[in-house]
Amino acid sequence: MAESDWDTVTVLRKKGPTAAQAKSKQAVTAAQRRGEDVETTKKWSAGQNKQHLVTKNTAKLDRETEELHHERVTLEVGKVIQQGRQAKGLTQKDLATKVNEKPQVIADYEAGKAIPNNQVMGKIERAIGLKLRGKDIGLPLEANPKKK
Repeated sequence: MAESDWDTVTVLRKKGPTAAQAKSKQAVTAAQRRGEDVETTKKWSAGQNKQHLVTKNTAKLDRETEELHHERVTLEVGKVIQQGRQAKGLTQKDLATKVNEKPQVIADYEAGKAIPNNQVMGKIERAIGLKLRGKDIGLPLEANPKKK
């Protein structure tokens, strides 16, 4: 008789989908077939420890049009870089390592494809010992320190 004093209640619950299952392509298409409102957003570089950085030169090149174009390093400067590098017995990779840039940057400067950057130009000038800016392009750098 003790058993009849207590009512036994059985609760059956169906669990909803987990977050990963709810976001799967299969779950989204099933919801769309049922006519439910579905909002999907694609996250760029989600779950990675990266920050989206666009360099100034990349942004400039993206905005470039035929009417609005950006000045590039002249072929004369490219030849001076190439001759100075070869005179020192350096490869593009060696020069890039010396000035702390990527080898592609040196290749772009030598080919005349790069947008001039004074910091990079200064590093290359000091590495090869030749002037790349101003009216004395190709002449040796002066060894005189700057006066304060």
